Amino acid sequence: MINQIARPANTGDILYFMRVLLFIALLSTGYELSRTQTDSKKEQDFLLTDNAVPDQEPEWPSLLPWQRRASKKAIERYTEAQEKKWQRWNEAMFERSA
Repeated sequence: MINQIARPANTGDILYFMRVLLFIALLSTGYELSRTQTDSKKEQDFLLTDNAVPDQEPEWPSLLPWQRRASKKAIERYTEAQEKKWQRWNEAMFERSA
């Protein structure tokens, strides 16, 4: 014990590496959580491509015309399927109680 050199930690130890990695992860997580939303919004604006068509509907400004048509069609089909599902469910519930 007397001949040992005083060091803060043994760098050859696997636990030392894990402690350093955990410290870096917590430090970066704290930094990301402390950033304001305006900073991340500005970064996202730089990443967006300019493929918007000027005559698009205001509810879907970033969709291309074919994407808008496909979305409307998918919504209509989903609505029809849900209506059929609830109609069958209502019929089944009223048959049981009658």
